Amino acid sequence: MTIDWNHFTPWASLIGGLLLGLAAALFVLVNGRILGISGIVGGLLRPRAGDASWRLSFVLGMLLAPLLYMPLAGPLTATVDAGWGTVVLAGLLVGLGTRYGAGCTSGHGVCGLSRLSPRSLVATICFMGAGFVVVFLLRHALNA
Repeated sequence: MTIDWNHFTPWASLIGGLLLGLAAALFVLVNGRILGISGIVGGLLRPRAGDASWRLSFVLGMLLAPLLYMPLAGPLTATVDAGWGTVVLAGLLVGLGTRYGAGCTSGHGVCGLSRLSPRSLVATICFMGAGFVVVFLLRHALNA
């Protein structure tokens, strides 16, 4: 096994994790709601009176943040080692899991675990375990 040290980013990862934790904590303190992206976006699909504006603002902020960050960091690049079919299938499976698990990685993994929610612990173990199995099967067992 070799380690690609170009992808070892402890400081950026630490800062990103701290910012995500801070955002989740502030969101629950200010709004009294869990910072779960699937729930926020799902609420846009079935809006309630006076509820859509903050949800839309949140989603737009997530989409615009990289554009605001680029002047500081330069162009953002991402490499996805998969074809479009795989990416679409993966997205659909994540959406299905999010629906089935009544929440997403941010809702259960970040916010739920920090609240010591047993349901979120089970959900996080399930989605992390499923991810480990899929990566092992595709990358190691099937060499896909």
